[in-house]
Amino acid sequence: MAAETRSMDNPDSPLAIRARGLTRRFGELVAVDHVDLDVPRGQIHGFLGPNGSGKSTTIRMLCGLLLPTEGEINVLGLDIPRQSETLRRRIGYMTQRFSLFEDLSVRENLEFLAAVQELPRDRAKQRVGELLREYRLDDRAKQLAGTLSGGQKQRLALAAAIIHEPELLFLDEPTSAVDPESRRDFWDKLFALADAGTSILVSTHYMDEAERCHRLAILDEGRLVADGPPQQLAEALGGRTLRVDTDAPRRAQKALLGSGSVQSVAQVGNVLRVLLHRAQVEDSVARVERRLADAGVDAKVSTVAPNLEDVFVDVTHGEPGHRRDDDPNIPLPQMGEGEGDGEGGKP
Repeated sequence: MAAETRSMDNPDSPLAIRARGLTRRFGELVAVDHVDLDVPRGQIHGFLGPNGSGKSTTIRMLCGLLLPTEGEINVLGLDIPRQSETLRRRIGYMTQRFSLFEDLSVRENLEFLAAVQELPRDRAKQRVGELLREYRLDDRAKQLAGTLSGGQKQRLALAAAIIHEPELLFLDEPTSAVDPESRRDFWDKLFALADAGTSILVSTHYMDEAERCHRLAILDEGRLVADGPPQQLAEALGGRTLRVDTDAPRRAQKALLGSGSVQSVAQVGNVLRVLLHRAQVEDSVARVERRLADAGVDAKVSTVAPNLEDVFVDVTHGEPGHRRDDDPNIPLPQMGEGEGDGEGGKP
């Protein structure tokens, strides 16, 4: 990959973020464990992982808010944390928790942050007006921020994060407290920002949001366990996902979970979705049908296309007591190398 040969301090790198060996310890706890991460410019790069997987800690280190224990970080051509103060002017940051001033109006919050970012007075006035209109807050300009709905607070927080038109935007689970319609609207705005050239790193625990990212990194217990375009990560599981149609889904699930070839079974209505272990693909339909027949369960078994949820289960819930990265024969999913599709708060 061409980017691998570039210097860590190269401002012309096609990468917005490049981290190597990124590690953060809190006493005996290793919150982030030697993570290597490349985030291309002008794309939406997702962070997916269980609670406590290290997503927020990683983001805080990348934007200079938390010192790493080990590792190298280059963001927008700057060495972090050494050049964190310079970086602050070039990035936006939005957290899960609404962190603007609830006792100030919508307009006052934006004006204050424009002043913090040292926008010239005329430009600040113009920019505040643009954002109020673009984020459908112009009719709420005089309303106290604390009295807004969840979706309105979210739009205000995003507007505040980009008041200074940052090159790179960090979003730490920004949609966790809003309704599905507000989430869709929020993602439309993220794609508009990416189309305009803004690089975005966003953490989420929603599968549908993760699928919308240009690239996706999955963290588990502080380690990077998968990285690549979501579709390619899913396609790599080809042949390992099955559908079981049966009138006795609970009995079928119990029978299959006792099989050494089955990694997970999820019930969706009367249908079961089965994920097989990596080495158990050959004759999978016939073997699962025999297993169910031996248990006295009448069922129809067929292969189905894998999805991102299957990927997530595969890389974060392997065999008990066995981690993917402990076995040199199990490669880390690393898809589409070099390809491309294409927490605002208080200071």
